[in-house]
Amino acid sequence: MEQITVKVINNSANELPSYATDLSAGMDVRANIAEPVVLKPLERTLIPTGLRVELPAGYEMQLRPRSGLALRNGITLLNSPGTIDADYRGEIGVIIINLSSEPFTINPGERICQAIVAPYTRVNWLPSDSLSSTDRGEGGFGHTGKQ
Repeated sequence: MEQITVKVINNSANELPSYATDLSAGMDVRANIAEPVVLKPLERTLIPTGLRVELPAGYEMQLRPRSGLALRNGITLLNSPGTIDADYRGEIGVIIINLSSEPFTINPGERICQAIVAPYTRVNWLPSDSLSSTDRGEGGFGHTGKQ
């Protein structure tokens, strides 16, 4: 498993994001808020983390929902996955939405999402008048039918 070093400024009262188990892909990120925030049904808000990072060139940080919050409470990230680019130096914020029919309270220090740091590939476009053919062709959503 590859490891990289990432500079981080932690202006929160929380511990740094960490892996829950030895084989976890995502690190739990916590809410940096002074008092609880109540999200009404279908309401969204930006929750600060107090974290700023300096990712190496060629890497991004993805912010993803926590499966337990999604399943039990209908809480997810609106722009999932959220992308933190290597040249961004501002505070990381998490756009959270309540998709349930009940209000949900986010407490100070609560684990609100997962962060995954991953390499990415840049594209060089090659303009063309045609593409190679495949068995699928132009078949779109639901083109294979029900199994």
